[in-house]
Amino acid sequence: MIPFRDHNPSGTVPFVTVALIVVNAAVFLVELNQGPRLNAFIADYGLTPARVSGRGDAPPPTGLRGAVFGPQFRYTVPAWLTFFTSMFLHGGWMHLIGNMWYLWIFGDNVEDRMGHVKYLIFYLLCGLGAGGLQTVLHLGSWVPMVGASGAIAGVLGAYLVSFPRARVSTLLPLGIIFTVIELPAVIVLGFWFVIQFFSGMQSLSVQGAGGVAWWAHIGGFVLGVSLLFVFQKPRPKRRAYVYRPLSRL
Repeated sequence: MIPFRDHNPSGTVPFVTVALIVVNAAVFLVELNQGPRLNAFIADYGLTPARVSGRGDAPPPTGLRGAVFGPQFRYTVPAWLTFFTSMFLHGGWMHLIGNMWYLWIFGDNVEDRMGHVKYLIFYLLCGLGAGGLQTVLHLGSWVPMVGASGAIAGVLGAYLVSFPRARVSTLLPLGIIFTVIELPAVIVLGFWFVIQFFSGMQSLSVQGAGGVAWWAHIGGFVLGVSLLFVFQKPRPKRRAYVYRPLSRL
């Protein structure tokens, strides 16, 4: 299922969501300008679990660092900072477009639910937590992790809890044909989470492999559900109606 729009208008202009999309796109343009240094750039700013865990600044046993990043390669970004910098890197056009598409569809309502400043803090915390879980479960991996998926997964989790009945127009593949149907968000995002969970369980048996950081998605989603109750704006209380008899004329 591929969501392409929701029928849930936002009450405010999503300044932060738009700004995040612009920043991610701008950073990707910086990546494209790296030329032959791209691998070294990704290694330096991406989140590498083996480096963070302390197994780290020595070259990998296979000589991967020198072979792929160049014999003169040296890390310039502190390992702890890559939890943040990796959230704004992407592995290709489709990776960027897919992430920003989900953020555009679901981010505006979550931003409206929290307010602009709280939403930005929420987004960054979900991204940091997502990278942390992926790192803990793959401590020996030398594959740099990049992408906003973990933070956006947090947005999806918050959206599911806040607007489970919101209608989402979805492309549904039927063989070689696609049809458009409207489904409640709880089905679209619930199905997405189930796919991430079973894929993540399967990935635990492949230590150090590249590909999709499934546990970053799972961690971000669960953290988003949890943090929603901290960051959401309080709902206005209903005023109690007090009956007053009419004065007699």
